[in-house]
Amino acid sequence: MKNKELEIIINNKLNYKRNIQDYIPNGLQIEGKKYIKNIIMGVSACQKLLDIAVKLKTDAIIVHHGYFWKNESLVIKGYKKKRISTILINNINLYSWHLPLDLNKEIGNNIYLAKILNINIKGKINPFVFYGYLKKKIDIKKFILKIKNKLHRTPLHFSKNAPKKIYKIAWCSGAGQKFFEEVINFNIDVFITGEVSEMNLHIASENGIHFISAGHHATEKGGVIMLGNWLKKKFKLKTNFININNPV
Repeated sequence: MKNKELEIIINNKLNYKRNIQDYIPNGLQIEGKKYIKNIIMGVSACQKLLDIAVKLKTDAIIVHHGYFWKNESLVIKGYKKKRISTILINNINLYSWHLPLDLNKEIGNNIYLAKILNINIKGKINPFVFYGYLKKKIDIKKFILKIKNKLHRTPLHFSKNAPKKIYKIAWCSGAGQKFFEEVINFNIDVFITGEVSEMNLHIASENGIHFISAGHHATEKGGVIMLGNWLKKKFKLKTNFININNPV
C-alpha cells in the first residue's frame, strides 16, 4: 500500500476532518518510503519505539502522540533532533492521530475503555466526555480491581463520601481531569480519566463522587490497538503494537 493511500484510508475510518481543532497535525507527519507493508503501532513516538521500529525494519509507525505540538519550541535539537534523524535516515513514515483517535465511535480510545469495562454507552456530556451505565450496581472495589486487571496498572482512586455501590459512569481518556467540575452536575457515581490535578481530590470528596486516575498511557492504548487490528484484518497489512510502558 502507498503511504499517502494509507493516510487517506485512516482519515476516512476515523472520520477525520481537516478543520478539527487539535494540538498536533493529524495524519502523515513525516514522509518516508513510498510503499508500506510492516507497521509498528504505539501510544507515543518516543526514541525507544523508534529504535524498535528500526530493528524490525518497519515501513511506518502509527501513534496517538506524534510530533509538532502547539506551543512547543520550533527548534529541532537534542532529543528532538535524534528522533527525527532516526526516522529520516531509515526512511520511515510517521503517522499520528490524536483527537480523532480519542473520539471515534468505533475504534477510539474511549470506546475501547467502555468495551473492556462493560459500560453501556448512552451519550456524551461534552464532545470529549462519554457517559453510560453498568449492567447492574457493583461494589466500587470490584470495579477498581477490574480496571487494574484490564489496564495492567493500579489506578489512583479518591472515594471519600462516595457510595460503595456504583452504576453511572463518565469517562475521558488521557488528560480529562479538567472536565471533572463539569461532570459532577450529571449525577454520576464515578469519573474515570487518565491524569489527575490537585483540586480533583477536594471536588470528589465534597460532591461524593469517585474519581479514578487510571493513567494517561493506559487509557490511550486501546485506540491504536484497535486501529492496528482493523488494518490487519481489512488490508492484510502486518501491524505490531509495541507497549512502551509508562506509569503516568
